[in-house]
Amino acid sequence: MKHSSFNSRHVSGLLLSLFILLWSCQTGGDGDIQVASPAFEKGGMIPERYTCDSTDISPPLSWSNTPEGTKSFALICDDPDAPMGTWVHWVLFNIPAEVTEIPRNLPPMPELANGARHGTNDFGKLGYGGPCPPGGKHRYYFKIYALSKMLDLEAGASKADLLAAMEGHVLSEGQLMGKYRRK
Repeated sequence: MKHSSFNSRHVSGLLLSLFILLWSCQTGGDGDIQVASPAFEKGGMIPERYTCDSTDISPPLSWSNTPEGTKSFALICDDPDAPMGTWVHWVLFNIPAEVTEIPRNLPPMPELANGARHGTNDFGKLGYGGPCPPGGKHRYYFKIYALSKMLDLEAGASKADLLAAMEGHVLSEGQLMGKYRRK
């Protein structure tokens, strides 16, 4: 009886490839978008000026390592530590592909001059709503998604609307986490 050419060397190679793939997914891999802010370090405290305890303006953000074929970006900022479940602080989408930074104090207009559109946050408003935890230290994730198309969504879309529209079009993503505790 003739055996298949699929031998232990092939199995070892496949297992090694699978291990590398899984490891890169868990550790962030080289393909992930790198997100940063001059306002706070990764895992650091978000300055008060970007919260409800002060001027509540949006922090500056920048990103790099974006994949070829990117047609637009989307941003979601949320707090998974909120007492009633994840709280959405910012939804922004249709950011043009050539844009790789968002300035401080982005106006909460439905549509910006470059075509980017604000969604509705869980405060019921367009634009950014800063950290305002009812107690304890919370984590805030600023997530950037590289998309293979511009999205057919109107300004005011929710996070759920955005996630549904992005499905099957995410080329890469990255995030920056900051923390905040009210005094």
